[in-house]
Amino acid sequence: MSPSPAKKIVVLGGCGGIGSVCVEALAGVAELAEVVVADLRRDAAQAFAAAVADRRGGGSAATFPRLSARAVDADSPQSLAATLAGADVVVNCVGPFYRFGPPILRAAIAAGVDYVDVCDDLQPTREMLALSDQARDAGVRCLLGMGNSPGLANVLVRFCADNLLASVEAVDIMHIHGGEPTEGPAVVKHRIRAMLDPVPLFIDGRMIEVMQLEESGQAQVIKTDFRGLGEYPVYPYPHPETITLPQHIPGLRRATNMGVIFPLSYFRLTQEMVRVGACGEEPIQVQGQAVVPIEFSVAHILSRRRELLDAAGVEGPAGCLKVVVSGLAHGGAAETYIFSLFSTTVGAGAGTGIPAAAGAMLMARGRVEGPGVLPPEAAVQPLELLMLALEMGKRLGRGGHESVVIERRDAAGVVTRIPLPV
Repeated sequence: MSPSPAKKIVVLGGCGGIGSVCVEALAGVAELAEVVVADLRRDAAQAFAAAVADRRGGGSAATFPRLSARAVDADSPQSLAATLAGADVVVNCVGPFYRFGPPILRAAIAAGVDYVDVCDDLQPTREMLALSDQARDAGVRCLLGMGNSPGLANVLVRFCADNLLASVEAVDIMHIHGGEPTEGPAVVKHRIRAMLDPVPLFIDGRMIEVMQLEESGQAQVIKTDFRGLGEYPVYPYPHPETITLPQHIPGLRRATNMGVIFPLSYFRLTQEMVRVGACGEEPIQVQGQAVVPIEFSVAHILSRRRELLDAAGVEGPAGCLKVVVSGLAHGGAAETYIFSLFSTTVGAGAGTGIPAAAGAMLMARGRVEGPGVLPPEAAVQPLELLMLALEMGKRLGRGGHESVVIERRDAAGVVTRIPLPV
């Protein structure tokens, strides 16, 4: 199928840690007509668009895709409508998604613009899935959670179900990242939310809920070896794979999502601020001043970040997504596939922004199912998405085929490395 020409893609939050990577990946795709860097900060958007154009080797108007910049206020329906006018695809990288996900999706549906996001928050995912009928009526295709986890994790499970196993019975998704040059308050608030909210896990064919920092969650903590990074404990995370995979993978009996941040001292500082009750959202009086506890806690955590990274000897970003898929082979024997997508040089920004760009390109090419609102495992062809993401990562110098390892463990426990299908 030949690519559709002259598509315009708007990246909301295009100057952020994830959105900026998405923009850079899309800027290398000549079939696009225009990529719009949309951000609350007009000056930053203009400067970033110009810098990407220069790195690409041409002025923003000299080569395709043309790079442009626009100020957008994600809190304003009028600003969103004006920004989306004339676009073919919007990529939503504005966090936190529990605040911005549903309203931006509604704006895309109202504008008739196909939608991709990197939402890894549970409640907004539920709210946005509930908008599927509205999207279908409007003829709009919506791809939720097209990042790392969710995103590539879902796609790898679908690949197993379609190609490697006769039936998939269990999926365990584990992820780690850390060492990014900076972190914003929205990232820390998202992490705090994961520690405060119930975590759904699909165990023995039924949904249960645990709390990461309570006994129910601590009982689920395990240690796992992450390729390139070593052994770390992983904690229950309220990511949406555990609610979407059971709906789209027949016969599934188990789906978990577990994660951690390195260094552990930084992750545990956040856990302690939550444990002592310092992350409430109602103001309290401190020496006559109204202070919102979570705002203090986020500022305190970020103020300690550099010190804790330096003390742990963290020199730069790294990350790994590990997806373990178990079931029955076509001959009836038990079999497990272990996927490791890893990097010792890039972290969450690239690991999320590049799959988002790949999802946006598939959307622009008409290769995403719909209309309606769908998770990755129900919307894209796994190998098509994975190969495009790896190609984009290699072009940016942020991963490639060598960053993916696939292993098969047979019923006797023998582990064999298998080649990446191409």
